[in-house]
Amino acid sequence: MSGLATLLVLADGRLPAGGHAHSSGLEAAVVAGRVRDLAGVAAYLTGRLGTGGRTAAAFAAAATASAAAAADGATADGAGPGRLDALDDGIDARTPSPALRRASRAQGRALLRAGRGIWALPAGGPRDRHQPVALGVVAAAAGLGPAEAALAAAYTAVTGPASAAVRLLGLDPYAVHGLLARLAPDIDAVAAEAATLADRPVDDLPAGSAPIPEVDAEHHATWEVRLFAS
Repeated sequence: MSGLATLLVLADGRLPAGGHAHSSGLEAAVVAGRVRDLAGVAAYLTGRLGTGGRTAAAFAAAATASAAAAADGATADGAGPGRLDALDDGIDARTPSPALRRASRAQGRALLRAGRGIWALPAGGPRDRHQPVALGVVAAAAGLGPAEAALAAAYTAVTGPASAAVRLLGLDPYAVHGLLARLAPDIDAVAAEAATLADRPVDDLPAGSAPIPEVDAEHHATWEVRLFAS
C-alpha cells in the first residue's frame, strides 16, 4: 500500500464528485419499509459490500491496472482504451437496471471531471465512464495502484448509503459510523481480493447480484419528489 494521503483524498466524501447526491438504493429501501432502523442499515451495508461493492472494487482495480499500463506505453490487450471500454461493457452487463446504469455513469462523469481538476488525466480520454472505471482512471493518474483503487471503491460503496441513512432515518451519526468501523475488516478483505483480480479477463470479474435494489431503482427513478438521485 502506498500513497495513503492521496487515497484519503480520493475516498473522501467531500471530494466534489457528486457522491453525496446518491444513496445507493437506500432511499427506496427506506420508503418501502425494508430498512427502518440501525440494524436494518447494518444488514443493508453488509449486503451492499458483498454485491455491488465487491464488483466495483474489482472493476476499479482492473481499470487502474489498465490505465497505468497505458500511461507507461503498453499496447497489449490489457491496457489502453480498449480494455477500459470492455470494463465499461462488463458493468453494463452486470447492471440490469437502466436507472442504475445512468446513475453509475453520472457519478463516473463527475469523478472524471474532478480528476481532471486535481490530477493530470490523459488528454482526450472519454468523459463518460461507469463510476468504478472512472475511479480506476483517476486513481492511476493520482499515482495509486489497483489495491488502493479497490479499497476506495469498497469503502465508498458503503459510506455513501451510510451517510444517506443518517439523513433518511434521523439516526445517530456516531452509531452509523460505528457500523462502518465494524465493517472495516470486511472492506479490507473485499479490496484485497479485488486487487488480485486486476489482470483477469472481464468475464472473470465478480458479478454480485442484488435484484431487489435493481427493481427499486426503476421505481425510484419515477418519483417526482426524492432526496437522492439514486
